[in-house]
Amino acid sequence: MGVSRRSLLLGSASAAVIGSTVFGSKGAAAQGADATPIAVGADPADRRLIVRMIRALYPHDRFGNGPYERTADAVFGAANQTPAQKLAFAAGLQDLRSASFEDLDDSAAAEYLKGIEGSAFFATVRGNAVAALYNDQEVWDVLGYEGPSFDQGGYVDRGFNDLDWLPEPRVSEYGETQ
Repeated sequence: MGVSRRSLLLGSASAAVIGSTVFGSKGAAAQGADATPIAVGADPADRRLIVRMIRALYPHDRFGNGPYERTADAVFGAANQTPAQKLAFAAGLQDLRSASFEDLDDSAAAEYLKGIEGSAFFATVRGNAVAALYNDQEVWDVLGYEGPSFDQGGYVDRGFNDLDWLPEPRVSEYGETQ
C-alpha cells in the first residue's frame, strides 16, 4: 500500500491551506521560531459562527446570548488543546463559512449539522457544548435547576417534592401501599 504522488500532493496542499488558517496569513515559518500560533477562535466572526452552531444544536428561546457565548469559549478552549485539534477545528470552521452556515435558517442549519455529525469537528463542538451550556449558572436559573445537592446530603431531605409543576400523586386511585 503505497502513497501515490497525487495523494501526497493533495495532502500537502490541504495541510498548507489549513495551516495558514490556523497560523494566520503569514504562515508559521514567517512568524519566527518563538512566535505563538494564533489560537482558533481568535477571530470574532469564528466566535459568532460557533455561537450560531451551538444555538442550532441546543435551541432554547429563553436563553440569552451569554450562555451560548460562554459555551463557545469553552468549545474554543477544547479546540486549542493540540495542534491537531486546531487544524481539524479550523477545517470545520472553514466548511461552516463555505456553507454560509451563519445565514442558514434553523431547518437548513439542522440538515447541515446532520450531514457533518460524524466529523471530529462536530464531535468537539457537541461534546464540549453540552457540558458547558447545561453547567452554566444562568441556564440553571432559567430552567429552575437549584444545582447539585450531593454536598448537602442529597435531595430527599431538602425539598424533593417542592416541584410545583408536577401534579399531585394520585395515591387514592391506586390504593395505599402496604
